[in-house]
Amino acid sequence: MELQFDKILEYLPFFFKGALFTIGLTAGGILLGSILGLFLSFGKMIPNYFLRLPFVWYINLFRGTPLFVQVLIIHFGVVPMFMTPANPIVTGLIALTLNGAAYIAEIFRAGIQSIDKGQMEAARTIGMTKVQAMRYIILPQAFKRMIPPLGNEFIVLLKDSSILAVIAAPELMYWGRAMQGQYYIVWEPYLTVAVIYLILTLSLTYLLNRVERRLAND
Repeated sequence: MELQFDKILEYLPFFFKGALFTIGLTAGGILLGSILGLFLSFGKMIPNYFLRLPFVWYINLFRGTPLFVQVLIIHFGVVPMFMTPANPIVTGLIALTLNGAAYIAEIFRAGIQSIDKGQMEAARTIGMTKVQAMRYIILPQAFKRMIPPLGNEFIVLLKDSSILAVIAAPELMYWGRAMQGQYYIVWEPYLTVAVIYLILTLSLTYLLNRVERRLAND
């Protein structure tokens, strides 16, 4: 097997552009998914069963169905209700946010509930409200424990963004398929895409490990 490096070099600008879209969509999904996930985690911890139920089923729905199916439903069913034609970038951001939030919510919930209940009681005895205790006492401690699972979820979300190629979102995998379709070659486009994904995931892993070590030393 002899790789055609000239064709790889020809498509490198497109791969670079696709990698930027992949990073942007993933970062947006992580940021919005974390905000929504925190809200969902609090909702799932509501003592009242009926108030808790919608949050539980949201998490069950998005964790129990494939992201591929969610992308198709959002792109062809939900987004066209608000814009025509459906924008694949908008679809991608919505899908990654909603899907990631379900997993992040469970990470937040587990992290918060791993903190001894005595911490909350101690904070209340010195005059803090529940919100203040959660913000200043519980969440900072829980966050340190949540870094490894959150890091894993961020990496999964980065790789899962490749699914958006099926709706022509111009991310990394899209350009790999475009190169394969133009030249009818397999190894060059997909090996290049794989290497770029590997670089991105290793870089994210390195960054998260540094954050974890820094927080551990505080």
